[in-house]
Amino acid sequence: MLKLPRARYLSTLVIALLAAACTRTDTTTDTPQRFDRSQTLTQLGIAPEKIGEIDALLQSYVDDHKTGSVAALVAKDGKVVYADAFGWRDRENRVPASLDDYYVLFSQTKAVTTVAFMTLVEQGLVDIHDPVADYFPGISDQVLVHINDDGSYETRPVASPMTFAHLMAHTSGLYAGLAGEARRADTDGSGAPLGFGGQEPEFQISGQRTGGGNFAAPFLEDEMLVMAGYPLGFDPGTQWNYHVSTNMLGYLVERISGQPLRDYVRETILDPLGMDQTDWFYAPEALERFVRPYSAVDGELVPGSTVYIKGAVSSEQTYAEGAIGLNGPIEDYAKFAQMLLNKGTFNGQRILQPDTVERMTTINRLPGAEEGEEDFRFGLGFELYHEDKKPAPEVSNSAYAWGGMLGTEYIIDPEENLIALFYINMYQREPLYPAFLSKAYQLFEE
Repeated sequence: MLKLPRARYLSTLVIALLAAACTRTDTTTDTPQRFDRSQTLTQLGIAPEKIGEIDALLQSYVDDHKTGSVAALVAKDGKVVYADAFGWRDRENRVPASLDDYYVLFSQTKAVTTVAFMTLVEQGLVDIHDPVADYFPGISDQVLVHINDDGSYETRPVASPMTFAHLMAHTSGLYAGLAGEARRADTDGSGAPLGFGGQEPEFQISGQRTGGGNFAAPFLEDEMLVMAGYPLGFDPGTQWNYHVSTNMLGYLVERISGQPLRDYVRETILDPLGMDQTDWFYAPEALERFVRPYSAVDGELVPGSTVYIKGAVSSEQTYAEGAIGLNGPIEDYAKFAQMLLNKGTFNGQRILQPDTVERMTTINRLPGAEEGEEDFRFGLGFELYHEDKKPAPEVSNSAYAWGGMLGTEYIIDPEENLIALFYINMYQREPLYPAFLSKAYQLFEE
């Protein structure tokens, strides 16, 4: 178990006990603790033809060969007003799609890892502004400034240390810029993800993995120790460089909690919320539960790599990343989204305190955008929407969201008290989500 900084040690046990008590059972009565399907469209005030419009849109995506399958769910005030699936879980064998199908979630894993870390914050074990080096002395405090012809490189000290807030906002500098080039040169790879241009190894990989590393590494720790040996690509907090920071965050969850990431997430998030079908790994027979991935090419569906779904049922089940790797059906993740909309509680369980959710989803953690750049904002684990950037005009300025690289998307909108999820698993695809999202909001227009 990691030794805590002295300044935090005296209060840790008391805070941890209090936090543990409030993260298990919650008696909140003014927020929905279960999804409600008991009311009719008439009772909900929704015109049946608007439901028909969403049905027709999603079916058209299948008919026009834009996706093999699609699932969608919309809940407002905890009431499920739309939930359906179209197409085929297994198109070649004509197995129809259903809401119980498993989807590869890719970066939707990041939000779960971030919430897991914030439970440690609430226990008083760490603070978001603590230097990562206090908990992982091996992390770099150098910025790479030049790569020499012989492959060696020159560095300078960081202007300020990397903090956990930098990891959660993807501003850590890990694997960025010249540092990324140096590591890719050493691994003799492009760093491209498997299935998206990255060369797949001849053996079946265990788990789902970020490109550019050692696909045979048995544990996340093995990869993070190697990454920590490289300098950073920029001063922490000065730029946004997406993805690998959450792998390091996941590893720090392991170091601080003393548990494997998969176990800690299951105990603190998945089991309490009733997300009993969401996981990094499954038994071999679960393979048939996964939708088959495709690419849309010239109006036709071309089968995509199955490396990720096979990795989730591999015999070796020890490698679990913080950035990608979770899988599951759409309603499982809807429980996670509703928990956040409820300011930290669902299924009678409190996962986070309301002020923690506010810290994660209302404060932009990115440096100011350069002139002419898109005004992209990111909190702790989520993109923050606002007037000048949102996926559909109907979305409120308080909404936040993220998604996965294979096409899964979700939004959490506190102003509208609404969540909406849209799942496909496609490598090459058109942007299908915005049209669905507009119609989801239009369900409630008079």
